Amino acid sequence: MPILEIFSQGEEIVTGQTVDTNAAWLSEQAVQLGFTVTRHTAVGDKLGDLVGLLKEISERADCCLCTGGLGPTSDDLTAEAVAEAFGLPLEFDETAYRQIQTYFSNRQRPMPEVNRKQALLPQGSIRLDNDWGTAPGFALQAGRCWFAFMPGVPSEMRNIFLERVKPLLPDRFVLTPSRLVTIKTLGIGESDIQQRLDGLEIPTSVQIGFRAGIDEVQTKLLFPSGYPEEHITLLTADMAARLGNFVFGIDGLAEEVGNLASVVDQLMMKAGKTLAVVETASQGLLAAKCPGAAWLKSALFEQSMPALSRRFGMPIDENNLSSAGSKLARLLRDQQAADFALVQLYEGGPVQFHDKDRSIILYNTLLTGESCRQSRHNLGGPIGRKQNQAALLGLDLLRRHLQNRQI
Repeated sequence: MPILEIFSQGEEIVTGQTVDTNAAWLSEQAVQLGFTVTRHTAVGDKLGDLVGLLKEISERADCCLCTGGLGPTSDDLTAEAVAEAFGLPLEFDETAYRQIQTYFSNRQRPMPEVNRKQALLPQGSIRLDNDWGTAPGFALQAGRCWFAFMPGVPSEMRNIFLERVKPLLPDRFVLTPSRLVTIKTLGIGESDIQQRLDGLEIPTSVQIGFRAGIDEVQTKLLFPSGYPEEHITLLTADMAARLGNFVFGIDGLAEEVGNLASVVDQLMMKAGKTLAVVETASQGLLAAKCPGAAWLKSALFEQSMPALSRRFGMPIDENNLSSAGSKLARLLRDQQAADFALVQLYEGGPVQFHDKDRSIILYNTLLTGESCRQSRHNLGGPIGRKQNQAALLGLDLLRRHLQNRQI
């Protein structure tokens, strides 16, 4: 398989001020395409270091994906470094310059003169048009290696890679793409996942890995090119069955499902139902995770139980939040004329909620028809983590109902 390296430029990456998410994303893309990724290298804003590294990579790698250093300021040195490393003088690209001018005129802003620098590209390079920002990328062959240089802004980089770079790769390399399947879970940690999968026979040719994120834990299966489809389906189904109701979606078998909010959105649209929500611990974040959702009729946030009691004109028994949640859900559904009502209450109070060393007990109540589904969770950690977990667990209760799963 062709050898690929990833090269990130920027003092903010080297000093730790910015996390290099670009390298991780590009590496995953490259492995799926069939490359062998051997190095991730980051270099600061020093011309000599950049030139030296580019020369090294040109001798040892078949392909290099580079990010950063294409901006208009004095510390953006990538194009200059390429010119010096490979003896390719910078040339003014009229098309690139017009595109940069258009970017500013579309936003009714004058183009600063310093942005002219971004239209200077190494002689003989292929321009990679940037429809998402000001900095065009460029690609070229130098020695053994084919380089693709892209902006460091993640949204711009991803679009340029997918729309400009990726289509060029099959003509330059013999690639045997791998197949990545990702099982997405909520409410279960990596160690518990590993324990549930113990004893499952996984072929040595299949790579398994785990990634724990803020919103989900992913179990990844990387199948080699040509792996039988039926075996992929059977192994994935076996793993998903062992993980049970914690699985909210699987990417890589058919359509990509996205995150939990995307899964819920698809399920609610298919069901043709509407929802009204009362948020406390999630502080409006549940609704914010579902922007533009036509099925979300209303979302109300109240900071305290007394304020919630006054708003609905009913006493809330803080010693029986399960019962209080059921009563509030019925009032909310009737007030908003929604099909479903989701009410979130928590035990612990504001002081406990703000204390990272103390946990709260979250009560979620989902009213559908005349039946209530309820869940109870202990949430610990900093306030932001409690808020995020509260939002996700509310959405997950709705997801489990729509998928007819047990709590």
